[in-house]
Amino acid sequence: MPDQTFKLNGKTVTVDTDDDVRLLWVIRDLLGVTGPKYGCGINVCKACTSHYNGKAFNPCSVQVKDIKPEDEITTIEGLADTVEGDGLHPMQDAWLKYDVGQCGYCQPGQIMAAVAKVRQCQAEGREVDDSAIEEIRNMCRCGTYNRIREAIKDGAQNM
Repeated sequence: MPDQTFKLNGKTVTVDTDDDVRLLWVIRDLLGVTGPKYGCGINVCKACTSHYNGKAFNPCSVQVKDIKPEDEITTIEGLADTVEGDGLHPMQDAWLKYDVGQCGYCQPGQIMAAVAKVRQCQAEGREVDDSAIEEIRNMCRCGTYNRIREAIKDGAQNM
């Protein structure tokens, strides 16, 4: 099996696995980083949403061979390290403030998608309003969408 090397949460990692293994399995099963959740495995539910070079993506839909050594993958475990300070990322703080999580399964993916959307809106000079938030397609079986929306708006103010 070939070695696959990339950056995960700020650290260079190398794994010995087949080229066609989905990145989600590499992250979870081989590297033990379990924040990105397995929901559907077909890029629909978005429970595994992480960041690929700063943009939201779903590692269940990417083969490990498509990730290059210079590529940076960030999961919920590494999100706080992307901002200054010793605490949580502002979006994580907002999630707690608005008591968003119920079962919590989708929450890492929801937070990662929200951060990427806020960054995109900021880069485009757009407001993080309801229409921007509606562009986030992550599924929540508990239906906490109203709290998610409020947390995203609050977190955006501190990013």
